[in-house]
Amino acid sequence: MSEVTSRDGAGTQVFDALIVGAGFAGLYQLHCLRDRLGLSAHVLEAADGVGGTWWWNRYPGARCDSESHAYAFYFSDELLQSWDWSERYPQQPEILRYLNHVADRLDLKRDMTFGARVAAAEWDGAATLWRLRTEDGRRYAARYLVTAVGCLSSANVPDIPGLGDFAGEWFHTGTWPHGGVDVAGKRVGMIGTGSTGIQAAPVLAEAAAHLTVFQRTANYSIPARNRPLDDTFKAWAKAHAAEIRQAMHSTPNGHPWPLGERSAHDVDDAEREALYRAAWEKGGLALRATFRDILTDRAANATAAAFIKARIREVVKDPATAALLAEVDHPFATKRPPIDTGYFETFNRDNVTLVDVRADPVERITPTGVRLRSGTEHPLDIIVFATGFDAMTGALLRMNVTGRDGLPLAEAWAAGPRTHLGLQAAGFPNLFIVTGPGSPSVLTNMPVAIEQHVEWITDAIAHLRATGAATMEPTEDAMDRWVAHVNDAANATLMPEAGHSWYLGANVPGKPRVFMPYAGGMARYRRICAEVAANGYEGFVLAGDRARVPA
Repeated sequence: MSEVTSRDGAGTQVFDALIVGAGFAGLYQLHCLRDRLGLSAHVLEAADGVGGTWWWNRYPGARCDSESHAYAFYFSDELLQSWDWSERYPQQPEILRYLNHVADRLDLKRDMTFGARVAAAEWDGAATLWRLRTEDGRRYAARYLVTAVGCLSSANVPDIPGLGDFAGEWFHTGTWPHGGVDVAGKRVGMIGTGSTGIQAAPVLAEAAAHLTVFQRTANYSIPARNRPLDDTFKAWAKAHAAEIRQAMHSTPNGHPWPLGERSAHDVDDAEREALYRAAWEKGGLALRATFRDILTDRAANATAAAFIKARIREVVKDPATAALLAEVDHPFATKRPPIDTGYFETFNRDNVTLVDVRADPVERITPTGVRLRSGTEHPLDIIVFATGFDAMTGALLRMNVTGRDGLPLAEAWAAGPRTHLGLQAAGFPNLFIVTGPGSPSVLTNMPVAIEQHVEWITDAIAHLRATGAATMEPTEDAMDRWVAHVNDAANATLMPEAGHSWYLGANVPGKPRVFMPYAGGMARYRRICAEVAANGYEGFVLAGDRARVPA
């Protein structure tokens, strides 16, 4: 354990900094604050080990959609050289092993408390401390609070009437049992066809007696073309680590491949088809970078959408099923663009049925299955909810954060999240958010965004200590300007047109419809953050005298 600065009369453990979450962000933030700045820093983690989203998401087929050589920490060449990935797209167990490798290599676990879910975090202005309480009653305090709780970590279970009456078993993919679920010989129903459902369906279908997929929204997906990595590629990636890092820092999405320089209108139909075919055969997310204007020009986007829909109809043998799967109602890549391993091929199996619940919605869950509005009932033994998360804000709000003058974060964000740079919110001094709403976050290769955020936060805290300032928070005006800029960046793309996207919070009933991630690109965001810091943390108020603040 890191040295506790003090314990008060109530047994509160007091540190310089507390970090909530032990995924990619929490690990690196602890390393930076403890080992680079020399602070007493401690991590609180609800799970029983490190991993963050990769601790919880153990559903069948769980796999990263960033290529493994890019889905890693690049802040340390020594750390990078110490690990070998086995596949182009790593599965959950391998990513979890990697994160444990990082934690062990950097000796981080001694400064973590597991099984510690934060129940409340309150700002104590008199003491200039954040005071935290866990669900089991333990108490902690720190001058700086960093939330590293992840963008996709608060499971969204739909409120369907009758769920409590279901006689079988039901599971959410985001809280999958660590011992697994035996679906062999069972009738399985899966609700949700986003990225998670697209990964899970092929694996569930292989083992289940029958899989029924309830589709409300058809989705695009690109084949992953996953494969084992050979020694030649592994050696190449390690030898070119600096170039890969530079490439990821210069691209809008933090991936190691550039955005196409040409417009989709600059080539004729035959060449455009050939370029899409080449990207389709290569597999992965780079297809969306074939042309520079796929996400900004409707006609350009329509060419990519038509190409993918045609591939769906080629793969799926039953014309009626193919039509339902290809009936995608939003522009390509305006929702999270999944990649898959045999998703559309799964619907050629005799033991798989696709049900269109947009035409015939789910009315209720009965003791024996799922009943549709038409009265049709699908008998099931197991229901799998692949319904995603209360993204971007859910895990933060679940912590019951209360800022200055008793202001709850939930109240401050009642009309949608407001931050400056996605990093801080006015009224919540010394609260730093890693990949928060208003930052590129889920629109990027996450380790790239996380490294940038953690390093900016670390530098900001170092600046506070060097200047003697006690607190830091943005001005209301800076937040207003940043929120307006986030909206402008989103509106410069086609992404807001996917009205039922979780980017907008549309998958959670009652959640404000606000486009939450920053769509201006990771490279542009990095430059803005650097300029803000270089200009004396423009838009932020640094206040108080740390030397006069009681410890």
